[in-house]
Amino acid sequence: MTLRFYNTATRNKEIFQPLEEGKVKIYVCGVTVYDLCHIGHARSAIVFDLLVRYLRARGFDVTYVRNFTDVDDKIIERARQLGKETRVIAQEYIDAFYEDMGRLRVLKADVEPRATEHIDGMIAMVKTLLDRGYAYVEGDEVFFSVESYTDYGVLSGRKLEDMQAGSRIAVDGKKRHPMDFVLWKGAKLGEPRWQSPWGFGRPGWHLECSVMSNHYLGNSFDIHGGGKDLLFPHHENERAQSIATHGGTFARYWIHNGFVTVESEKMSKSLGNFLTIRDALKSYPPEVLRFFLLSKHYRSPLDFTKDAVSGFQTGLVRIYRTLLKLEGLLGPPEPEGKNTHWQFLAGNRHDPFIDEFIHLMDDDMNTAGVMGLLFEKIKGINIRMEPGRKPIEAGTRAKLANDRRNFLMAGRVLGVLQERPSEFLKELSGSSEKIDATEIEALIAARAEARKAKDWAKADGIRDQLKTMGIVLEDGPQGTSWRLDV
Repeated sequence: MTLRFYNTATRNKEIFQPLEEGKVKIYVCGVTVYDLCHIGHARSAIVFDLLVRYLRARGFDVTYVRNFTDVDDKIIERARQLGKETRVIAQEYIDAFYEDMGRLRVLKADVEPRATEHIDGMIAMVKTLLDRGYAYVEGDEVFFSVESYTDYGVLSGRKLEDMQAGSRIAVDGKKRHPMDFVLWKGAKLGEPRWQSPWGFGRPGWHLECSVMSNHYLGNSFDIHGGGKDLLFPHHENERAQSIATHGGTFARYWIHNGFVTVESEKMSKSLGNFLTIRDALKSYPPEVLRFFLLSKHYRSPLDFTKDAVSGFQTGLVRIYRTLLKLEGLLGPPEPEGKNTHWQFLAGNRHDPFIDEFIHLMDDDMNTAGVMGLLFEKIKGINIRMEPGRKPIEAGTRAKLANDRRNFLMAGRVLGVLQERPSEFLKELSGSSEKIDATEIEALIAARAEARKAKDWAKADGIRDQLKTMGIVLEDGPQGTSWRLDV
């Protein structure tokens, strides 16, 4: 099995070969911290969280860098609206980001720099671009000259002449070409500012990511990621100014996740369908959201609809019901040591489920295929525990225990199936405070006695009573189990 990723730069699926054997360096563009994160941010964060988890599970030593843009026009405008300092606004939304992503089980990156921590490096890069003839000064601003860089447009597959002919961008009187982009902005009254050779000002957005990625990962690194919306102009401009400054390749593989729509419409506050993570979490548990956001291939568009999310919620409930049955049969699973799942794939090869999981994930992270694999595995487990079959033998129990372990470890790579089944099902039902397990077990015992005495009317009456309490009974060779009707 060979790990492959679709490389946006070449428009091909390629075998993944890191610059340094066994090590992977990844940079992903983080959020601009001026507002709460929306469901599109959640998808991007989860996609690259999965990438990092899987690479580690495959045995790679991963260095993951994800930045915060904490100086930007949008942050400045929000600070003006609220009468706060930009640094205060930035910190508030960084805190909110961590809270939201924590609930979705998005791991923190190894390094999470803020743009304002690297102003000196940004000034140094602008100086180098000026010295090498890739940039020019106009008043108190500095621009990158796209015509000076012959490969401009290669990443996004655009031609400069076509961009110029079709450009709707109002040409800044300071620019020599309509596609030139700002490296350093002159300061306006009341805005954050830093001293530079060109006067007081602040960096351009594209410059920030180039400097931070190069600082932590070197001038050339393995993977650069982000949402498809960042491909042009942000990533195109990053690539151009970075290679113009340092040479090399900058990023070898470019990975972009697809858009998220809401009820078939692009998210927009004006349409009233702007869905924040917090709004979504009011309706769905975090694992349901994560499960749904992984349900399609990461490069495909994903339409967030109530029916679609509910369908995957039902599927997740089915999985947890099976895990609850297994817990009743085998007891709770053994606790895993910290980070053991990062290496588990190497030690579990030749298991058909693990082999297929690796095969699908190696194929450009085919999570849609993985979802099918999970449901097929659960179906097989349920058949072996089917009511009416003979008592489960020791060999079958051992196989079920191994299946559960591998299934849960795959879930941990995906960042799901990490709750106790009973707790997940109770939370989903919203009935955790209403359930009295002792009362339920007593009623089940009374029903068993009624059935033993062949008092079918009483037994059926107890079942109906439990049903009105939201409890479903399942009779099997090991006895009667119960679950919440969710």
